[in-house]
Amino acid sequence: MKSIAALLLETGAVLLRPTEPFTWASGWRSPIYCDNRLVLSYPSARRAVADALAQKVKDVYPTAGAVAGVATAGIPQGALVAERLELPFLYVRAKAKEHGRGNQVEGRIVPGQAVAVIEDLVSTGGSSLAAVQALAAEGAAVAGLLCVFTYGFAQATEAFATAGVAFAALADYNDLLAVAQQQGRFSADELASLAAWRQNPAAWGR
Repeated sequence: MKSIAALLLETGAVLLRPTEPFTWASGWRSPIYCDNRLVLSYPSARRAVADALAQKVKDVYPTAGAVAGVATAGIPQGALVAERLELPFLYVRAKAKEHGRGNQVEGRIVPGQAVAVIEDLVSTGGSSLAAVQALAAEGAAVAGLLCVFTYGFAQATEAFATAGVAFAALADYNDLLAVAQQQGRFSADELASLAAWRQNPAAWGR
């Protein structure tokens, strides 16, 4: 959705810097940096994203009887969606606690209940699918995963397909580029550089 991509750019949740790239933890040089938690600081943007997520869950995962957020940034988004849909909410830690009950999934799980999983960002899909697996291990029937933004890497698409997990996003990298072009944010050369990153992110900027 271009409207969501525009909000991400407007709030600074997504930064595009083709001439001053970021360095990711993986070592990749990247013209994009994403921190969707910033959206939460802007009430109108927060409402718009939560409303869009809730509507998307109804559209693509209509059987969902609960909502789960993925720690940490998916937790507030998931809670907002669950409130709008009047559904139970739970969340998934990156790993099980090392004390107490040792939970990785927090909240009441009804065995066999369809759960819509909410993420803020999907890159390769690894951490998202780990959360799905944790829910399945506790008896949940995951309806699918929905994120605010995805880079649209083929690796993620293939990972979800291999795992047999439905996947959807509000906005992706192509939406960002379309909005950036419409707003005249970058020159033709800079837009070409941004598009080139999407085609080969590992080699871009070397």
